[in-house]
Amino acid sequence: MEAYPITLERDGDTILVGFPDVPQAHTFGDTESDALGHAVAALETAMAALMIDRKPIPRASPARGRRTVALPPLSAVKVALYRAMRADGVTKAELARRLGWHAPQVDRLLDLRHASRLDQLDQAVRALGKRLVVRVRGGAARPEKARKRRRRAVRVRRRAAA
Repeated sequence: MEAYPITLERDGDTILVGFPDVPQAHTFGDTESDALGHAVAALETAMAALMIDRKPIPRASPARGRRTVALPPLSAVKVALYRAMRADGVTKAELARRLGWHAPQVDRLLDLRHASRLDQLDQAVRALGKRLVVRVRGGAARPEKARKRRRRAVRVRRRAAA
């Protein structure tokens, strides 16, 4: 999933959140954690508006030490489907025809606020001649835990050898 860099800026008693790559997305909060909590919804809303307006979805720039915000996984898949459709020049009507679905079903599939089923999204991606790939990656805390385990194992081996 793409992680979009954000900017945090204090404005009096509030914290403003901006997205350099998605100028339509901005929000605020009373505290930093409050503002960050609103950031995902702001990004999702901006992406939905771009899709409704049939505009391209900007790619995330490198974080370069900045904090980032990512779309929820289901929304990320829907954005990927939308991008693939645009790249291939496939309209919603054409996708509906390929799937044998009614137009409102495709509308819901691309609606970021609708809880679509992953198997339906997979069907749509396959109708474009593509594959949906889901990966699970280790989080930021994992490498530190792995290092601690390795250090502990080395100490145990040293003790056993002594």
